[in-house]
Amino acid sequence: MFAPILAGATLRERLIACVGALIGIGLTGLISGYLFGQGPHLPLIVAPMGASAVLLFAVPASPLAQPWSIIGGNTISALMGIIAAYLIHDPIIAIGVGVSLAIGAMSFARCLHPPGGAAALTAVLGGPVVAGWGLLFPFVPVGLNSCILVGLGLLFHKLARRNYPHVAAKAVVNTHLTADVPPSLRVGFRDEDVDAALVTLDETFDIDRGDLSRLLQQVALQATIRAHGDISCADIMSRDVISIDEHADPTDARELLLKHNIRTLPVRDEHDRLVGTIGLRELSRSGGRVGELLSKAATASAIDPAFSLLPVLTDGRSHAVIIVDEDRRIVGLISQTDLLSAVARTFPTSG
Repeated sequence: MFAPILAGATLRERLIACVGALIGIGLTGLISGYLFGQGPHLPLIVAPMGASAVLLFAVPASPLAQPWSIIGGNTISALMGIIAAYLIHDPIIAIGVGVSLAIGAMSFARCLHPPGGAAALTAVLGGPVVAGWGLLFPFVPVGLNSCILVGLGLLFHKLARRNYPHVAAKAVVNTHLTADVPPSLRVGFRDEDVDAALVTLDETFDIDRGDLSRLLQQVALQATIRAHGDISCADIMSRDVISIDEHADPTDARELLLKHNIRTLPVRDEHDRLVGTIGLRELSRSGGRVGELLSKAATASAIDPAFSLLPVLTDGRSHAVIIVDEDRRIVGLISQTDLLSAVARTFPTSG
């Protein structure tokens, strides 16, 4: 109760958030002061920006911390506060109505942002400075501060190599361009199961539904890997790997694929390092040598858990994973058949 924990919150992430807030709030105030001066007629930076910075830098994946949530949420909420202050003279009633209107307006505008409540309160109780700006207050300084903060956040997260604005993973599609549901969605839970669970729990969670579904799928995969972690790639991989030089003729690659009845052929360079793979799909394109027709190879190490290859070998595109050493030299190959055989061996046999 007294020690709430953010999922995935490491010490490094928290330190990055502190640095981001320091830079974001400091520069937002500096830029606002430069553009409009620092006189008593205009607040340098409004208080809700501090709360916005917490979301922007500490939980950038939250739906409440996205650019439109920050800019729209703060601006619209301040506008609702101004309207409440103009229409209702009792400040106690006005602050309640202002925050209430802010929540409703943000919800309809799809920009729910908790600091918006503070922006509404500021608009109602801001005194003569806010009153002097009237209907402009939601835009200057609130909207201006929000835009500057978001712009700085975008730059900071890009330099820190963090995913912002947060984009939920794309829905899995059938790579064979047929009407069938993708193989990974034919068993296990589906989106409608997530929706039903949310309805049953009757709570609102600060996470995108697509991210929630992706998280649950990863949990299921990690549980499978843990249950069968004793089976490594080295245990099930083929060691006599048929490969081809990148300077070889495409005709030779086609002959090897057909002769050995395989679908993926690793391609090596002059130092015997893996440079890619080739199959009949790649050979359908024109090219003078194998190295011009390559596809990126799916790789793993010999000590990796074999079941960790499940997402790759069931994505509808990859037919094999190439096992390489630290120098990217080929030491083995795991095909869909190899992994399927390993999965089959984990089931009890009838006596």
